[in-house]
Parts: sequence; C-alpha cells; structure tokens
Amino acid sequence: MPSAVRFGVNYTPSEGWFHHWLDFDPDSVRADLDSIAALGLNHIRVFPLWPYFQPNRTLIRPRAVEQLVALVDAAAERGLDVNVDGLQGHLSSFDFLPAWTRTWHRRNLFTDPDVIDGQATYLRTLAAALADRPNFLGMTLGNEVNQFSAGPHPDPDRATDEQIDAWLQRMLAACEKGAPGKLHLHAEYDATWYQDDQPFTPAQAARHGSVTAVHSWVFNGTAQRHGRTSVPTEHHAAYLVELAKAWAEEPHRPVWLQEVGAPAPLIPPEHAAAFTEATVESALDCPDLWGITWWCSHDVSRDLADFPELEYGLGLLTNDRRPKDTARVLADAAARARDSTPPAPRTTALVVPADPARRSLCAPGGPVFDAFFRLTADGARPTTVLDTRADDQDHLAARGITETVTAVQVPAAPPGGTGS
Repeated sequence: MPSAVRFGVNYTPSEGWFHHWLDFDPDSVRADLDSIAALGLNHIRVFPLWPYFQPNRTLIRPRAVEQLVALVDAAAERGLDVNVDGLQGHLSSFDFLPAWTRTWHRRNLFTDPDVIDGQATYLRTLAAALADRPNFLGMTLGNEVNQFSAGPHPDPDRATDEQIDAWLQRMLAACEKGAPGKLHLHAEYDATWYQDDQPFTPAQAARHGSVTAVHSWVFNGTAQRHGRTSVPTEHHAAYLVELAKAWAEEPHRPVWLQEVGAPAPLIPPEHAAAFTEATVESALDCPDLWGITWWCSHDVSRDLADFPELEYGLGLLTNDRRPKDTARVLADAAARARDSTPPAPRTTALVVPADPARRSLCAPGGPVFDAFFRLTADGARPTTVLDTRADDQDHLAARGITETVTAVQVPAAPPGGTGS
C-alpha cells in the first residue's frame, strides 16, 4: 500500500457520458484524461457498461475489451493509475443490466447459477486483459450493486446474507484469477452500513477484498437534517471511514473513500468548494485511509435527458473541460498530502452493534450517528468498535484505542443540534 493518500476521480466522459463506449473516440478520451492529469491527481475509476460489453451471456465483445485496454493505456501515458468497475450496473439513477437477466429472461443476479457463471467469466476476462498493465490497480466488482438486492429498488433481486457472501467470494476469485495480486474489491452504497434488511452486510464490506470501500453522499438525510455547514455534513465521509473499521479483522485494514461528491441543491454550487475542502480535510484525519476518489470528473452534458438535476453539475470540470473551484481545492489537497505525515491514532472508540439487524442505529438520526458527531464536535476524533470487541484488550491495543464509550454515555448536544 502507498504511504501517501491517493487522490483520484471517478471518470465521467465529457462527451456521451458512459454511452461513449458505443461511439468510442480515443481523441476525446485523451483530452478528458489530459484535463484530469492537469489537476495533479494520480488515479481514475472507470466504468464499462455491462450490457454494452456482455450483451449475451456467452458473448463478451472483443472490440469493447480492446477499447477498455486503450483507455487504460492512455491513462498510463498521463501518469494515471486505473481501477475498473465491472458489473455496471447502476450509475446516476439508471440501471444497466443485460437483457439476459431481465423481463422474459428474468433471473436473480446473485443466486442464479447461469448468471453467476456469466458474471464471473466477464470479470475474469476484463481483469485478464489488463493484468500486464502496470497502471492497472485492479477490479471493483461493480458500482453499488447492493441497490439491486433490496428496497427501495422497485424490482429487487432478493438474496440472503449467506447467498451474497458466496456471490462476493466467487466474483472476487474470478478477478484474482484474471489478474493475480491486484487490488480487487467490492463497493456498495451506504445502505450496507445503515439499512437493517440489506443482505450486503458491514462485515462483508470490511472483510472481503483487498480494501474496504465506502461511498459518502450527504443527501441520505444528513444534510437535510443538519444543514450544509454542520459537523455531521462536513464529517460524514470521515464517519463512514471510521465506521467501516469496526468490522475489519485486520487492525489497520485500508479504507478507500471511493465516492464522495457535493450534491446540489443541498450543497449549493457556490458552497461546493468549501464543502469539498472540509470533507477532504476531515477524511485525511482518518488513519489507514487508502485514497479519496471524487465523484466525478466532468459534468453531464445538458444535451442528455432525464438525469436527476444534481447529476448535471457534480463534475470537478465542466462539460467543456474547464476546472471549477472544487477542482482547485482537490488539486491543492492532493499536492499537500504528498508531503504530509500520517494522522495520529484515534484513541476514543464509540461502541456500535455487531448485529446487522441493528445497523440503523448507525444511520442518520440514529443514536450512534448522533453520538459520533457530538464527540467530533468536542474534538475527540472518535473511531468505532463492535460491541462484541469492546472488552478485547488485544484488539483495542492493536488499533491504538485507549477509551471506549457507548452512545448513551456521550453527553447530549446543546440546543440547536450537533454542530448545526
């Protein structure tokens, strides 16, 4: 693992969005990558759209794979490492699933043997095509695939915790077979940490794959409840990083803040730079942080229809590749981080429930969530520990924890709310 925190961006092509795979233009991609590299970032996360790459269960389009390799090679020419998401999956409110899994061919994404075989072959094929590229970091199984497994998705593919566990292991093994020794992982949206009936569990997130990934979006009730400049809003990403550590079996398992962005109108455009600066600063105070990958590189073009309004303005760069104030903030943070020293251990641990059926206590509005930010507002720099490990002195010592506290033991916030 690198000693310095990595800074990168989720690559959203400026022309055609992710539909650019249908009309792949190497010159446009190179211009996009030039604008990213000019910010001083060191990696990108890219998104092949699954139905475009594997339109039939036994057809993985060779030309599509060649284009992915060409993108990775173009990134290498600009000093950018690349993580590749495989099963796309879900992006910016749209689902992209191949026809062989839907309607007349409706089969469960996580339990059907034929679908699982097709997915594993696809992931292994992409990984193998990139295995010899020095700038290929590894595979992420897919983007927030847990949203397919439970509500509020309108047509979920239901599965048990045990079935999801088996699916994760099978998919990660396929990536490892294709590209041995690379950084292969899986990533879910925050229902994994907050939603009681999610079959993707915190333990799976923190124990399968090379690193733990968290995706931080303050439109989950945090900014609505606390406001755009509150402690919970500006430290939400750091909270997820520290919450993830409670379930890890390795005391210093790296955590990747793989998605974080400034969503309007909760974070207005004129406040996006200040939010970015505060979010990055708080995340960098988390030990064992692998990297920060901002969502996203370029704005979605207004020529494209039906996106949620916030998606059109999330880019660090405009649709014509001009950097915004948020880009300058991230570039400055990346430059400073190269010479920074790792943060000190977080010695105070807030006790959280190990039972995934009680994880909503950690969600916005829950007692664990509120207690964490009361501690943060008081300058305590908290982390978290499972209730089943709160008395394990060896575990606590390995993590540098000298004090544990439960939510009910944390003094109530003053009138006006936590950090509001």
